[in-house]
Amino acid sequence: MSCTIVAIRMQEIQLTPTSYIVLGLLDQASEATPYELKQMVDLSVGHFWSLPRSQLYAEPARLARAGYLTESQEQDGRRRKRYSLTERGRDALGRWTGAPTQQITELRDLAFLKLYFGADPAAMAEAQLAALQPLLKTYQAMRTANTGEEPRGPRQTVEAGIDYVKASIRAWERIAHEAALGAVGAARTQTERRR
Repeated sequence: MSCTIVAIRMQEIQLTPTSYIVLGLLDQASEATPYELKQMVDLSVGHFWSLPRSQLYAEPARLARAGYLTESQEQDGRRRKRYSLTERGRDALGRWTGAPTQQITELRDLAFLKLYFGADPAAMAEAQLAALQPLLKTYQAMRTANTGEEPRGPRQTVEAGIDYVKASIRAWERIAHEAALGAVGAARTQTERRR
């Protein structure tokens, strides 16, 4: 019996936040298809880190070509590709999580941008509060579902998300209150002018 050894030259690639999301989720799940990764993102990091789903579907194959993941294909059924971490992937994830970051969060909030350029504060506050209240309930449900056996990172992240949403709610409640006071003041001014 003869064997042919094929040398695979690993591709050097730039790892992105999407790369680390894939590595981190596979570290937790051991093995997954791109669709399963999408489902995991929707239930976890997708609540605070947005990413195009097309990137999430393409990234595992790119990471496999670079040696960060192994790729296997199911022999029957839908013949989906399944991915798992290699030692190189585990090392890259460990180096990334082990390096503290001083990067400040960039506030890219479309509602604040519109408000800045003249949107109706009362209408904007009403819409934002309608979106934020259910998000707060989602985060609180995630916290309640925590059994205490999970790693502390996800729990701490959910707690930070709750703090962030509560702060946003307070800000939009203040904006709504100021808008209401402004409307009352404007109505008083109109009444005084009519006299």
